[in-house]
Amino acid sequence: MDKRLPMVWGATPDEAARDYPADDLVAGALLLTRAISVAAPAALTWRWLCQIAVAPYSYDWVDNRGRRSPDTLTPGADRFELGQAMAGVFLLTSYDDGHHWTALTSPRGQRLFGPVAITYAAEPDGSASRIVCRLAVGVDGPLSRLRAQVLAWGDLVMMRRQLLNLKALAERDAGAHAAPHSL
Repeated sequence: MDKRLPMVWGATPDEAARDYPADDLVAGALLLTRAISVAAPAALTWRWLCQIAVAPYSYDWVDNRGRRSPDTLTPGADRFELGQAMAGVFLLTSYDDGHHWTALTSPRGQRLFGPVAITYAAEPDGSASRIVCRLAVGVDGPLSRLRAQVLAWGDLVMMRRQLLNLKALAERDAGAHAAPHSL
């Protein structure tokens, strides 16, 4: 298998073929691309992607020690500082405010998953948007190849839940803003 060939869930061929900031942070990486359409403006979708600094939004009983991820936007969660923790196992390496953020596994994340970089992007799609996530998983030997393949399958389950949760929250908020107010 070509290590540079992305493993894809939900992404268009163009999204899977595109370069992301995470791609070059881990040498010889297996690339995983995940994406989902969101019936909400990209600015609102971006705010929900920033919430990953607060909680994981996947299966809280696994990723968040049983605590529920917030179902409202946390004030200030969209104000990033390089080096800040993201999703508990990543450290923020770069961001383009309103568009994408990229992080690399922290020392704890390295022990759990090895070298992994991740980019989350909120892409405009007409009046709606798309969340596109690229993971670059380090593959530098037989054991790391096996770890990367296991991580790819585990990530598919966890990230699918995460993206579906973020989509539902952004769409709920977009609907609330679009609903007419009654007196």
